[in-house]
Amino acid sequence: MFGHKTKSTIDSLIGASTRIDGDVHFKGGLRIDGQVRGNVVAEAGQGGMLVISESARVEGEVRGAHLVVNGEIVGTVYSTELLELQPKARITGDVVYKALEMHGGAVVAGRLTPDDAVEPMLKLASSKT
Repeated sequence: MFGHKTKSTIDSLIGASTRIDGDVHFKGGLRIDGQVRGNVVAEAGQGGMLVISESARVEGEVRGAHLVVNGEIVGTVYSTELLELQPKARITGDVVYKALEMHGGAVVAGRLTPDDAVEPMLKLASSKT
């Protein structure tokens, strides 16, 4: 029962009393309880998990495989596997996702775009130029 979900382990923590000004790049799992003013990016191909707690705020682009959001993000969000928006999640910006789970109370002020729709839109835009 315990330990069978290796993708959900948290390796690093940005505490509630911490503010980071600058980009954060991570592997594995990261939990943010504080503030980040910069992009938060999981290393590509690593299947990273990011948890943004109720007290957290990120101002910048967020990229990861599995994202669990219950705090605030001001910026574009990219999730390559699963995006979980918990009841107190607040996103101001566009969201690109492969799978989405959105609880009542979560708010997104921006466009929600399924990942498979992005590629055709990019091809269409490049054919018009």
